[in-house]
Amino acid sequence: MKFFFVRDYSRKYRYFSAETLNQIKVKSSRWKEIWELAKKKLMLMPQKVLRQELAFGKALKLEEEKIQVFHAGQLEEKKIKSKFYFFLQRQRTKHIFLLTGEVLLLPISGLAVILPGPNVFFGYLALLMITHWQALKGINRLLMKEHEFIPSSFFRDWEQTLESNREESFGPILKKIEKEYNLQDIRKVLWR
Repeated sequence: MKFFFVRDYSRKYRYFSAETLNQIKVKSSRWKEIWELAKKKLMLMPQKVLRQELAFGKALKLEEEKIQVFHAGQLEEKKIKSKFYFFLQRQRTKHIFLLTGEVLLLPISGLAVILPGPNVFFGYLALLMITHWQALKGINRLLMKEHEFIPSSFFRDWEQTLESNREESFGPILKKIEKEYNLQDIRKVLWR
């Protein structure tokens, strides 16, 4: 599994994987309607955020001791390791706060059951909590793993183009990255 740690258009680091989005399945027909509506709402999240959450969650399935992380190669290995470590620490803190807030909202969302129709708010909140919980567990696992940082000339070109503010070059570079690493809709993750 390939992971990437690259700056986006706003110069913030993004972490994502090359795997496509997986569908979550529910067996009960009663819950299926709520679950499907909640999944549609979840997919409306910005791709930058959603892909990062899912990449963190995929770390739970990793069995390799050393995880490959592709980056632009603009920084020395010691600095990129440090940036990645502090990035993961910030993400872990953020997820703890998010889950705390969602736990506090959960009982309130349960009160919406008295309204007619499916309780989409509860379903969305539950799905969001599951996503954040899996991401938090994945972040904790990533912190315990060893990382192999691999510089990529494609991402170096991307970050150099960012620094020079040549927006007309963003599209072609992102298409090359999509083709090289078999990424879908990378433009939504790194640009807009």
